Amino acid sequence: MRKFILNPGVIAAVASGIGVAKMTREGPRDWRLGLLWASWGIGVALAVGAVVDEDKRVRAQELDRSLGL
Repeated sequence: MRKFILNPGVIAAVASGIGVAKMTREGPRDWRLGLLWASWGIGVALAVGAVVDEDKRVRAQELDRSLGL
């Protein structure tokens, strides 16, 4: 869990949600708002996916080292 909380990409993606929430409260409710939320969700998903991929890569390297490969 710590790897997600401390990752700068995840922090930035989640923090951008503050701007999206502000636009939701103050801005017009039209199709652009839906696209804004969709793009925010995609950004968070990409950031989390990058952390998961990095973790898999590190674990594979550790396994290779432990097996002497």
